[in-house]
Amino acid sequence: MARPLVLLKTAVFSALVPGTVAGLVPWVLARRDQLTLPVPSSVARVAGVGSLLGGVLLYLHTTCRFAEHEGTPSPTDEPPELVTDGVYGYVRNPMYVAVLLCLLGQALLYRSVLVAWWVAGCWLGFHNRVLEYEEPHLAAKHGTEYERYRELVPRWLPRGRRR
Repeated sequence: MARPLVLLKTAVFSALVPGTVAGLVPWVLARRDQLTLPVPSSVARVAGVGSLLGGVLLYLHTTCRFAEHEGTPSPTDEPPELVTDGVYGYVRNPMYVAVLLCLLGQALLYRSVLVAWWVAGCWLGFHNRVLEYEEPHLAAKHGTEYERYRELVPRWLPRGRRR
């Protein structure tokens, strides 16, 4: 069971960082957007709600996995051990995937071209962060355990069956 301080730090980080990236910024962009995605509003509404809800649930799952291992989503307060349980057994970066699903859902709900571009920009930023910082950091910290995990679990999209 996660300690209350870990849960509080997770909530604060989540409100500040993903809350800004996947909440405030899309809202501001959508309010200023003059273009509309060419998606029928009924389709955009259903797909947007599904993506947003899926992203929120996935993000909550990933933060619970971290909290159970006494860590938070903050890069300065990561779990001391490598987290490979739950959805981390299917994909190595589900927290980023969750944020992207939330962003995609908002792009659809707002039918906003600017928010869609924000999704693409965020994915590129996340991908670069994973390649340039997180993977080398985890390899240095966890050694062969991380190398084995990296061989078995894909970076972004699950392959199907868990290994």
